[in-house]
Amino acid sequence: MAELQSKGTPGAGPALPLGRVLIVDDHSLFSQGLAGLLQQAGLADSVALARSVDEAAGVLCSDAIDLVLLDVSLNGETGLMLLPRVLARELPVPVVVISSSEDETTVRAARAAGARGFLPKSAGRTALIAMCRSISQGADYFPGQGRPNDQIQGLTPRQTQVLFLLAQGFPNKRICQSLNLTEHTVKTHLKAIFTHMGVHNRTECVTQARQMGWL
Repeated sequence: MAELQSKGTPGAGPALPLGRVLIVDDHSLFSQGLAGLLQQAGLADSVALARSVDEAAGVLCSDAIDLVLLDVSLNGETGLMLLPRVLARELPVPVVVISSSEDETTVRAARAAGARGFLPKSAGRTALIAMCRSISQGADYFPGQGRPNDQIQGLTPRQTQVLFLLAQGFPNKRICQSLNLTEHTVKTHLKAIFTHMGVHNRTECVTQARQMGWL
């Protein structure tokens, strides 16, 4: 885990700068560049870096973090597996997913797992500042997306979350970890989804959901 101290001046906005931000990304050049931008814009007093879910969890246990910027893909594991650990905390830390994939399914999967926002890696300085300001004021940040609580007609909110993660290619184990559910519960939700959609397997389910405009 690496750490960078801010040398910038506080940014504009009533709730900025954030005290301490944790960037979880396995690409050092990107994470160091993002840390530098956070500092230069005066968005954070200090920045910590982690390269894996376990390393990030260790930082969260030992440090006071005000915001986690989390990549979806981390050396073969999904960054979304960190979210249940964050949500289980007595005072959960807001997590914003950062990803090079900007499709709506990825955004919905992040929401389903409990993320408070989404920022594409192609975003510029203005979007980064807007995101930090929204999160620091207690709001979510999902630019250009529908309402966070949108759910598919006929499915429960939890079943909708399972469907979004299924569309991301998550196996049952990862869905369990991302939503903090037992495998039996996930299988029950999948069975209900399949029955509702009149399909027999995961592939048919995702294909039909896309055709119906749900994903």
